[in-house]
Amino acid sequence: MSKVELYVPKLEELWFYEKMMGDPDTMSYNAHYDLGFKEYHDDTGCIDFPREQWDGWYADWVGQEPKRFYAYIKDAETGEWVGDVNFHKSYGGDWYDMGIVLYAPFRGRGYSAPALRLMLAHAFEACGIAEIHNDFEVTREAALKTHLAVGFKEAGVTDGVVTLVMTKEDFEANRQQDGLDKQNICLIQ
Repeated sequence: MSKVELYVPKLEELWFYEKMMGDPDTMSYNAHYDLGFKEYHDDTGCIDFPREQWDGWYADWVGQEPKRFYAYIKDAETGEWVGDVNFHKSYGGDWYDMGIVLYAPFRGRGYSAPALRLMLAHAFEACGIAEIHNDFEVTREAALKTHLAVGFKEAGVTDGVVTLVMTKEDFEANRQQDGLDKQNICLIQ
């Protein structure tokens, strides 16, 4: 298992987010959804994130806990940023939605599960969230396997999209089962 930390980036460090959003290998999961906004590229899934958008985006996402949270996933040994995690209050329900993206060169190296665990610990313990969801295509087998491995439960599948749910109680039960304790949590701000 890779050792990771969650790192809340400074405004000037959003170049890494821009780099990930503009990388076709990283964003291929997002292709061909016709999202309907000008920054989105349907053929690659990439999303333009020009410098003039950074200030507004940063104000919306950073320092907005518990409504929203955003952090980079950082390799604790090399210091490299390898992806990002986020969560936000659902627009359609009494829960939070989350996301995780690994920069393509770092996929398959064991970063996802520990990063998810850290994000979940922050969500449930620091932000007081009761329930968190993630939805994605059932064909994303590695993502599904990772979410289930950290304790998410499948709530259903609609039109090929699986809904996964984790409650605070499920998280605590999994934490005890995995032998994790609060010393495993590392959030750098």
